Amino acid sequence: MIFKKAKEITNKLTLDEKIGMIHGAELFQTAGVPRLGIPPLKMSDGPRGIRQEFLPDRWENIGNSDDYVTYLPSGSALAATWNRELAEKMGSVLGEEARGRGKDVILAPSVNIKRSPLCGRNFEYFSEDPYLTAEMAVPYIRGIQKWDVAACVKHFAANNQETERLWVDVEIDEEVLRNIYLPAFYEAIHRGGSYTIMGAYNQIYGEHCCQSDFLLNQILRKEWGYDGVVISDWGAVHDTVKAANSQLDIEMSVTNDFDDYFMANPLKKKVETGEVQEKVIDEKVTRIIALMLRLHMLDGKRKSGTYNTPEHRQVTLEVARESIVLLKNEKNLLPLHKDNLHKVLVIGENANRIHSCGGGSAEVKALYEITPLMGLKTHLGGNVQMDYVPGYCSGKKVQDANWQEASLENGGGITSSVIEKKEAVKELGRLRKEAVSQAKKNYDAVIYVGGLSFDQDSEGNDRIDMKLPHGQDKLISELLDVRQDMIIVLIGGSAVEMNHWIDKASSLVWMYYAGMEGGNALADVVLGRVNPSGKLPETFYKTHKDCSAHCLGEFPGGKKVGYKEGMYVGYRYADKYNIEPQFPFGYGLSYTNFMLDKIEINDTEHTFSCSITNTGNLAGATVVMLYKSREDSELEKELTRFEKIYLEPGERKRVSFTLGTDERADYEVRGLSEP
Repeated sequence: MIFKKAKEITNKLTLDEKIGMIHGAELFQTAGVPRLGIPPLKMSDGPRGIRQEFLPDRWENIGNSDDYVTYLPSGSALAATWNRELAEKMGSVLGEEARGRGKDVILAPSVNIKRSPLCGRNFEYFSEDPYLTAEMAVPYIRGIQKWDVAACVKHFAANNQETERLWVDVEIDEEVLRNIYLPAFYEAIHRGGSYTIMGAYNQIYGEHCCQSDFLLNQILRKEWGYDGVVISDWGAVHDTVKAANSQLDIEMSVTNDFDDYFMANPLKKKVETGEVQEKVIDEKVTRIIALMLRLHMLDGKRKSGTYNTPEHRQVTLEVARESIVLLKNEKNLLPLHKDNLHKVLVIGENANRIHSCGGGSAEVKALYEITPLMGLKTHLGGNVQMDYVPGYCSGKKVQDANWQEASLENGGGITSSVIEKKEAVKELGRLRKEAVSQAKKNYDAVIYVGGLSFDQDSEGNDRIDMKLPHGQDKLISELLDVRQDMIIVLIGGSAVEMNHWIDKASSLVWMYYAGMEGGNALADVVLGRVNPSGKLPETFYKTHKDCSAHCLGEFPGGKKVGYKEGMYVGYRYADKYNIEPQFPFGYGLSYTNFMLDKIEINDTEHTFSCSITNTGNLAGATVVMLYKSREDSELEKELTRFEKIYLEPGERKRVSFTLGTDERADYEVRGLSEP
C-alpha cells in the first residue's frame, strides 16, 4: 500500500520537482515540493548525538543555543557493554532527540568492521566481529526508528580506512566480503529494518560504492530485496550516468553548488538527451516518498520527539558505566574505598579534556560533559584533597568548524603521525618531571588518565602506529617507578601499545569515548559504586604488526588495498596462528568471581546450555560467549552467540542457546575472565 500511494504521488511531479528530491538542496536536506505538501528530507550526523545546526549553504555554525544535545557514548563504547537492551535504549535516545530537533534521517549507526586498530573512525564502529556488530546494530536501529526517524546504516561497504578514502580500490575475495564485511549490513536492514543506508566513499572491484552496480543493484536490491533509500556519503558520487543508473537514491555533498551536483542539472540534461531514462528517477523518488510515508511525514500523525531530558542522560550514564573495561587489577587495588582517601592525585591531560567537539562528523554540541577529573571530584567531595597535574600536553587542537569544506581534498584522508617540535618536547619534559615529583608525595591514591584524543581518532585521519602520543609511555613508566600502585585509566577509540609499562602496572582501566556522563561512570567504577562488566569488542594487540591487516594484508595500501588476510580478521587470526595479544577479544575483569559449569548439548533440540554462578561477594555481570567451528571452515573459532548475565552474590542462572544445524561441529565457551 505504501509503494502504491508513493507511485501515485510521484506521477504528479514534474521532472524538475523529482530532480530536486534526489540531491542536496542544502548541506543537510533535499528540496521539497510545496505545491503538493511534500517537505524536504532533513538529515543530520551523528552516531554520538544530533549534530549542531549549520547555515544552509556554508559550514558555519548558526550559533544559537537551541542545538545543544545529549552527548552519547561512541559505537565502540556501546559494543563494550555487550548489552542488546542498552543498544536499543541508546538508539531510542538518538531517535527521540533527532525527531525533537526536527530531523528525518539520522546518519547512524556505523557498522564497518575494525580491520585495523589504526583506522581513524574506529571509535564510531562497534567491533572487529560481524556477529557482535550486528547484534548491537539491530536493536540500536529499532530504537531510533520507533520515533518516526530513519536510521541510516553506514558505510556500505568495506570502508575500513581513512587514507585515500575517496579513491582507494578494495581488492577482496567475494567470500570474505560476504562473511566478514557485509553481514552487519544485511542484519541491519532485514532484522533491524533500517529505512535508509549510506554508500561508502571507497571503490570496490573498480567501482565507487555509491554508484556500484555490484553492491547497490546486484546485492542490495536484487539479492537482499531492499526497498529503502540509498543515500550517498557527502561527496562520494563521481559520475552522473553511473549514479543515475545505479540504485543510489539521493546524492549529498559538502559543496554549495547544489544545482551542479551530478544528480541535479547534469542529470536533467542527460534525461533530455535520452542518455538516462526518466523512469530511473521515478523509482528513486518513489522510494523517497515511501520513506516519508513510513515516517508519517505526510499524514500529520508523526511523533514529535524531544531532547536533553533527564531520562536521556540516565541512559547515557547506564551505557557509560557498562562500557568501562577493567583490564588489570592485581593486588585488588580497585575499587578504591572513599573512607580511606584523604589526598588523591590525578595526572593526565585526558582527565581534564573535553572530547565531544571532535572526531569529524561525529562531533557533538554537548549540553555538558563530565570529565574524569570532575567526576572523581564530585563523587569524593570536599573532605578529600584532590590535586591535578597534566603530566603531558597535546596542544589541544580545536577542530576547525569549516574542516568539511576541505574534506574532499588529498584523497579524503591521510595517515599521520605525531611529530613533536623542540619546544613541545621541552614542555613535555617539564610536565613529566612535575608529575613524577608530585607523585612522590604522600597521596593515598594516584590516578593517571591518558590515552588518545580526537587528534588521533578522527575522520580523515589514520594513525601510523599504536603508540601513545605525547611521551605518555615514558611518563607512565616513570610514574610507576615511584608509585607502583598507580591506577591507570586510558581513553581512546581503538587499541594502543602498552609494552613499555604494562608489566609494571597493577591496575588498568579502559574507556572508549563514553559520552557526557563518562566522568561520573568512571568515578562509579573506580570507587566501587558500580562493578565493571565491559568486555573488549576488539583484540588489543601488543603492536599493530600483530594485526593481520598489516602482516598478511595491506593497510592502508596505495591506489589499491589488498585484503589478503581473508577471513583472518581480529581474533580469528590470533586464534589460527597463536598470536598472543595484549588483551584478547571479549576480555574484561570484574570485582567479583563467576563459575561456569553444567554444560549440556542437546542434539535433538539443537541447544547448548550451561550454568553461571556468582561465587563472589558483590553483585555483578558477565558475558557468556559461545564460539563455533565447522569442519568445512579453516577458521579455528568464531563468535556465534552471547548473553550478558546479571547475578547477585551466590546467585545461579541457566543460560541456553538455540543453534543451527551447521553450528554443531564444535564449541568453545569464553567470557569468564576472572580478577
